[in-house]
Amino acid sequence: MNDLSLKYLLDQPAATNAHPTLEQLLQLPETVLQFGTGALLRGLPDYLIDKANREGLFNGRIVVVKSTDGGDLTAFRRQDNLYTLCIRGVENGRTVEENVICSAISRVLSARTEWESVLQLAGNPDLKLVISNTTEVGIQLVQDDIRQAPPQSFPGKLLAVLYARYRAFGGDPNRGLVIVPTELIPDNGTRLEAILLELAHRNGLESDFIDWLESANTCCNSLVDRIVPGRPDPATLHDLADQLGYDDELLTIAEVYRLWAIEVPDGPHASRVTEVLSFSRADAGVFIRPNINQFRELKLRLLNGTHTLSCGLAWLAGFDTVREAMDDETMGAFIRSLMLAELLPGIPYPVDEKTAQRFATDVLDRFQNPYIEHRWLSITMQYTAKMQMRNVPTLLQYYHQLGTTPTYMALGFAAYLLFMRGTHQPTKPGELWYGDRDCTPYPIQDEKAGYFADLWARATPAQVVSTVLGNKSVWGHDLTLLPGFAERVQEALGQFLDQGLYATLKARFTKSVLLDK
Repeated sequence: MNDLSLKYLLDQPAATNAHPTLEQLLQLPETVLQFGTGALLRGLPDYLIDKANREGLFNGRIVVVKSTDGGDLTAFRRQDNLYTLCIRGVENGRTVEENVICSAISRVLSARTEWESVLQLAGNPDLKLVISNTTEVGIQLVQDDIRQAPPQSFPGKLLAVLYARYRAFGGDPNRGLVIVPTELIPDNGTRLEAILLELAHRNGLESDFIDWLESANTCCNSLVDRIVPGRPDPATLHDLADQLGYDDELLTIAEVYRLWAIEVPDGPHASRVTEVLSFSRADAGVFIRPNINQFRELKLRLLNGTHTLSCGLAWLAGFDTVREAMDDETMGAFIRSLMLAELLPGIPYPVDEKTAQRFATDVLDRFQNPYIEHRWLSITMQYTAKMQMRNVPTLLQYYHQLGTTPTYMALGFAAYLLFMRGTHQPTKPGELWYGDRDCTPYPIQDEKAGYFADLWARATPAQVVSTVLGNKSVWGHDLTLLPGFAERVQEALGQFLDQGLYATLKARFTKSVLLDK
């Protein structure tokens, strides 16, 4: 079978409606510098830029900087920097299967052995955009010398490029870059800018450069959201190769849903920055806004919050994956009701109602994606911290808005308490507590596991509820003061212990249906 390459594609019959042609796409100037080669970058920013190029809306290619040699660096070079993105999922209730050969990447450079080539790119007048995904650890301030070849850290490497650009263009204020990190940390652009400025001072760079760094360049906060598992398992990869007619070492799986929200505050540079980000016009999943907190809140409260309030219940009820739970009538009804009836009206941030409803619909589609398996047990990692961050603010806002006791949140909270009941004690330091699901142990990967195990060992279920809900050091609030909430959680926990989780849930939803009739 053929390998994916430029020669292979040029040997194929040209599509009569292809505009622009592949040859034209490959001649576009290098306008983007990207730090990182990970699956998320290939599955979202690189895909979106490729899509915009095909529609004549961006007209620029990407030079990728990889921190090390080997790995996918050699694969990129063997395949002429082409790769296949296989998009799989559910959108508006419809199953989607789409294969896209992305040609937006022009070169992949090794920072370790080709640093001079990276610095030479700083003098390219066409360069206008920097994007990155170096994991959350990448945006850290470390002592770094930007005169090393290369500097140690991502901010050090980026600062070296910006300094080289400043010198190449004599401090021209029109040669600054738009910098959009996609690392999954709050205010990633603001944090990166602060690190760059601090590193500039620590490296003793001249004040004129520091002024140029601040005034000519724009670091944008951004939020990305797309599940990109990357390379599939060998059996799936073999089947896809048969469908495609070629082998692709860089083949990447991605869900249908995509979100890239980029914050461009109003100001004198807003129009220029928006023009640099012209790829946004090619896809409805890209949002350029003066403030992106709405998107962060929607993701945190509806997607992450639903996961957190459902994971213990679903796992203990016998479901291993999110899709299994969604396919079950009772469990699926709980998840939908939780999200739409309680979490949506409880979002502790002003959001546009239509945007929120659309986001909720998209999340439910994502939960039903038959191609991607979310494991409930993995979602329970650091369960307590997630519950505090994702759900307690929503719970408080729900009471503030509606003044009633949220039934589904109470069920989810009761299941959380039961999940945290450690029954198998660690025998060595660093080992985990384990709980029981149908006489089978499961790990409790939570720093509060010992606290809960001790509490369950010496207290009644009612005491567990009142003690945990009243623990201000955990939640920042005394949740027993919320009218009716502790009673509702205690009632649900008692039913879980007496009847089982799934039976309790099924009885509640059956009763609800009968009342509706």
